[in-house]
Amino acid sequence: MSTPSDEPAFLHRLEGEVEVDLDLIASSHPDEAMDEPASEWMVDPAEVQRDEIGLRSLLGAVESLEGDARTDPAG
Repeated sequence: MSTPSDEPAFLHRLEGEVEVDLDLIASSHPDEAMDEPASEWMVDPAEVQRDEIGLRSLLGAVESLEGDARTDPAG
């Protein structure tokens, strides 16, 4: 069970993992796959875009929680 003192460390690790995933997406160039026939795609560019949107939403939530933890007098 996590305690309030564990929360900032957990959020920081989660933020780092999400940023790594976003870097991987950025370096994968899924838009270039659109120039190839769909049968040759290793991944669907639309799926990559959905993943990126989800990761950016998660990153925003983590950053918001981290900001709340810094300003919360009880945390």
